[in-house]
Amino acid sequence: MKWVPKVLLVAALSCIAAFAQQRPLLTDDIDITPPGALDFAAGVDFFQDAKFPISGIRGDLTRVGDIRIRTGFSPNFEFQIEGAMQNFVAINSRTASAIPLRVTGNSTNDFDDFTISGKIKIRNETALIPAIGFKFGFQMPNTDQAHGIGTNQINVFGKVILQKKFGDFVNKTPRFNLMGNVGLEIMNAPLTTFTQNDLFLYGLAGIYRLSPHVNIVGEINGRQNTRHGAAPLGTESVGQFRIGAQIKASGLRFDTAVAFGLTQFSPRTGLIFGVTYVSPSLFTPAK
Repeated sequence: MKWVPKVLLVAALSCIAAFAQQRPLLTDDIDITPPGALDFAAGVDFFQDAKFPISGIRGDLTRVGDIRIRTGFSPNFEFQIEGAMQNFVAINSRTASAIPLRVTGNSTNDFDDFTISGKIKIRNETALIPAIGFKFGFQMPNTDQAHGIGTNQINVFGKVILQKKFGDFVNKTPRFNLMGNVGLEIMNAPLTTFTQNDLFLYGLAGIYRLSPHVNIVGEINGRQNTRHGAAPLGTESVGQFRIGAQIKASGLRFDTAVAFGLTQFSPRTGLIFGVTYVSPSLFTPAK
């Protein structure tokens, strides 16, 4: 196979809670945002040689306002919304489109297909067994396919989340956080009536605490076509390898990463920048 991504950090958060961090990673963690708190992240992503098979467009993609909002409803359930406010593509080449387009000139832009999801923490980790959770959700059809970027389809997914933290044996605090995701996404085939493609979802990520203010992060994340033949247009295998850092300063967490495509339909390379803010919880713990 060719495959082998908020608002003042609360001082009361412990070192363990500091690992509840996702940007710039795509692989989900199991940590739940405290009930009543808001985890708000926004960023800008740049991808070279992005491919859009349905429209036949290839070019450099800029995702502006890549937003991720997370809030806890209970100690073991979190609600999430994520997507980009605007996608811009500087077109480098075009082949025949499979659908009618309203694209003129050498660029196009569109709103993103936002994803709404819920995450459940099923059990805490022990000395030998990782924490276990489950995430489920759907991608909304917010795009206009005539702009050549999105597919304007509803896709649903579910995945199991595993997570294990490894301690600093001197200070007895978490030093390394290892996360794994496996699941299934059911994607509608945009050009074929009554047809779908079931794709295997995978992700393996790690966060290493280099210092109290700096984390090193890395991951492999993507989706894999499960059909024996070629995937229907718009449901191809895509994947990325990302490596970067998270830096905490001025009550915020800044992040940056570089990305490398793992399949023929993935962008060739990318740069990711963002910032995260976590608000204090609106709920007062009972005494």
